[in-house]
Amino acid sequence: MERYRKQRDADARRRGDTVKVVRVTGRRVTLSAVRPNELGQSGFTLIELVMTITIMTILTLGVMPLVKVAVKRQKEQQLRDTLRQMRIAIDEFHRDTVNMVCTGTVPGTGVGGPPPPPTPPDPRSRVVISDCTIFGVDNPDRYPPDLETLVSGVNVIPRGGTGQLGGQGLGGTPGFLESQDKSTKKKIYLRAIPIDPITGEAKWDLRSCYDSSDASSWGGENVFDVRSTSKETALNGEKYSDW
Repeated sequence: MERYRKQRDADARRRGDTVKVVRVTGRRVTLSAVRPNELGQSGFTLIELVMTITIMTILTLGVMPLVKVAVKRQKEQQLRDTLRQMRIAIDEFHRDTVNMVCTGTVPGTGVGGPPPPPTPPDPRSRVVISDCTIFGVDNPDRYPPDLETLVSGVNVIPRGGTGQLGGQGLGGTPGFLESQDKSTKKKIYLRAIPIDPITGEAKWDLRSCYDSSDASSWGGENVFDVRSTSKETALNGEKYSDW
């Protein structure tokens, strides 16, 4: 009998049974054994944990490249939008210089002499730049001298007035800056120099209208175009610096 009880206790310990109820009846002790799952206890075995971690690792390794591509595509779209914004500002600045006349001079000629036929201004241009000091002799095409000029702004006056210029009446010639007593205001073309989303810096590769397409540096005469300084390759295989 004693041998049987020892064998039974050993089997119970091996199965992980625990004591649920102890009842004392006279000199006898009755033990009721239950398994762990009957107590509401649950968990993972070592094999289940290893398999779970392995599956999660595989899923993570598969998702990470997709996340990186999505982030890169978003930055590329931001770069395109930023380049478009700056190029629109440059073009708008240049439109406002059409038929621009500085005090005491006639466009295209020296002092005196009849003025040439005016160039029809772009209908989107409602003002004309009145400050000629921002243009150097090496910038006759009158593109913005730098990006800071687009941010700081320039003095402008409305188009289409009448008045006197250099002692000669222009008789209301459309498109010319004719009246020097008009209200002068400052027009800002760019709120701020944007940050390149690829490099994370507000630095851009500039091109003047006199630079060749394969020029490696900016000539400094004016700002005709802007490009990213990044040398990385885009998802479509092009260089960001070629956009």
